Amino acid sequence: MNRDLYIDFAKGMATLSIIFIHTAFWSGQFYIPAEVRVFSLVFDVALFYALSGITSGSNIEKTFYRLLKLQITYMVFVTFLFFMDYFFKVFGLTFFSMEWLQNFYSTFGSKYTATGVSDIPQWQNLGNWYLHQYTNADTFPVVMGSFWYLKVYFILAVFGVLILRFFPKHVNWFIGLCLILTLLFNIFPEYYPAGQVGYVAFYLAIFLIANRMRGKKIPAKAIPLVYAIVAGALIWMFWYYGTEIFYKINKNKFPPKIPYIIWSLFSLTTLFVLYNRLKVTKENFVTHIGKNAIFFYFAQGISSSLVYFIVVSVKENIPWWLLMILIYIINVILAFIIAAGLKKVDDLGWKILEILRKRTAS
Repeated sequence: MNRDLYIDFAKGMATLSIIFIHTAFWSGQFYIPAEVRVFSLVFDVALFYALSGITSGSNIEKTFYRLLKLQITYMVFVTFLFFMDYFFKVFGLTFFSMEWLQNFYSTFGSKYTATGVSDIPQWQNLGNWYLHQYTNADTFPVVMGSFWYLKVYFILAVFGVLILRFFPKHVNWFIGLCLILTLLFNIFPEYYPAGQVGYVAFYLAIFLIANRMRGKKIPAKAIPLVYAIVAGALIWMFWYYGTEIFYKINKNKFPPKIPYIIWSLFSLTTLFVLYNRLKVTKENFVTHIGKNAIFFYFAQGISSSLVYFIVVSVKENIPWWLLMILIYIINVILAFIIAAGLKKVDDLGWKILEILRKRTAS
């Protein structure tokens, strides 16, 4: 079966959008206007859950094997990250001073004050990362700040495949249940559950809706109506919540509430409108990113942390819009280089595990 390059292309575009979001919301807090930062959320993480739904099936063994491989790749990455963070702190304390390190970390802003600066390894952090409790990596703060997506993905992938396998005739009922729960959580915010329930309720609905769209195409005559509904929802949102809600979209993302859900409808609608309509016939830069999306997702956390130091040193001398473009381009280039390196680290990690397996098996 031929690989659908549209899926790779869409993943690549979504990944590039995530890099822009993290360019705007992290180091961009120092110089990018709030309006631009909000607009960066137009194409957001919901696209990844939809694309996962399109490509997922009811094969439990295949899904669990894929999730196990992802977990191991993730553990290899965070182990590498842990030692990079630790050795940098040892380097700073050995050749400079605690004050130098604190000054270094102050580049990220007061909100991200380093708390684990020591020449003693904080092994509990590595253990927490393995178990998807994302305590901060002081040297690369954007990494753990973007990993909430991964935990939710693991949960909804398991629930999704179980529903598709054991309740194939009742998928629409589960979609309805997820949407009703999401609506109830928003109508009665005092009962909005903490933890992952709110995230999974909404994103599982997207996952299952996307799975129902698999192999289908939105009729051309229905496209204007679909976009009109999205536009109507946006108009209602600004009428009901007031125009100030525009500046609160990101706050309504964690966990997803009605304003953010409406805000994400445009990108999801565009994804489904182009699905089975936009033909991508050749490999390109974007499809390469899509094929290696997980490594680029890991890499952008590191690159988005590194560009802070460029921003802080030149933000007073360059117009914000020009600096934003330059930083975004640099961020993409760094992510591309780091992703290639992380693939090699991943290969090395798997080889070490295979050596350990053979030795312990004998």
